[in-house]
Amino acid sequence: MSGNGNAAATALARIQTDSVVATLKALYPGLQFEIIAMSTTGDKILDTALSKIGEKSLFTKELEHALEKNEVDLVVHSLKDLPTVLPPGFTIGAICKRENPHDAVVFHPKFVGKTLETLPEKSVVGTSSLRRAAQLQRKFSHLEFRSIRGNLNTRLRKLDEQQEFSAIILATAGLQRMGWHNRVGQILHPEECMYAVGQGALGVEVRAKDQDILDLVGVLHDPETLLRCIAERAFLRHLEGGCSVPVAVHTAMKDGQLYLTGGVWSLDGSDSIQDTMQATIHVPAQHEDGPEDDPQLVGITARNIPRGPQLAAQNLGISLANLLLSKGAKNILDVARQLNDAH
Repeated sequence: MSGNGNAAATALARIQTDSVVATLKALYPGLQFEIIAMSTTGDKILDTALSKIGEKSLFTKELEHALEKNEVDLVVHSLKDLPTVLPPGFTIGAICKRENPHDAVVFHPKFVGKTLETLPEKSVVGTSSLRRAAQLQRKFSHLEFRSIRGNLNTRLRKLDEQQEFSAIILATAGLQRMGWHNRVGQILHPEECMYAVGQGALGVEVRAKDQDILDLVGVLHDPETLLRCIAERAFLRHLEGGCSVPVAVHTAMKDGQLYLTGGVWSLDGSDSIQDTMQATIHVPAQHEDGPEDDPQLVGITARNIPRGPQLAAQNLGISLANLLLSKGAKNILDVARQLNDAH
């Protein structure tokens, strides 16, 4: 088993991997699990915005190489780092129960108690995400948004020890997993900032043909999280979005309905298209199922979850993407890509 990250970045990756291992050990007390820490390109390139690097497998390539060579049997990722199309031979064999998917604001010590709305004019807010910057510039036009890279420790140190940033935006789930609940100064609601596809969920990547490992990790699937993330990933995939364009989502399951809200933004947030669709999907219990010819949906294999709800979730994501495309989303995304590539 592998968790990605170098020595400085591994804290969160290790915590995430440990949590998956702890669950597997409880389910399979007779099995031994060895954890191998590895670095990825995304961990090493810390001076360039992720959207500029142009590499779809920033946080996965080295780990998939180890999977391919049978050096490891499963890899734990933040699901939002996994592309919606995986290389041949790999699949996401489990999606664990999602933690809080929303973004959080961490304030410089002198601004503790403030909100983004009450920060002084021209305050600088750090984020490495085009998605966050586009939405928040639109909502909080009195603030300036500037790129900040590095692992969680590095970003928090830059915030606390330098005077450049008044606040930074991070994923709530990462802060909570690190035990830094006290640093969360504000949680951003969907009306302020929708989250990244898959944010807050962990994905376990395995070899697509390794039935023993697929069976082993398949019990980790959380049915509701799985269906929400299939819808989100199908939406992103059909839009052909990624980290180089501002695309965001919000999903909710209520009374047998899966609600998916999705949006695209121009880089400065001035132009956007958003909409919501819903589908009737009952969260299924896990069940035993036989192999299928092509079991993957948006890179995910879940043979122990009924196929019908998975297909319905995928169709919901595709339908919402088509709706946004019919309203002009492709033009917004094309311009955003061109501008991002030019800077």
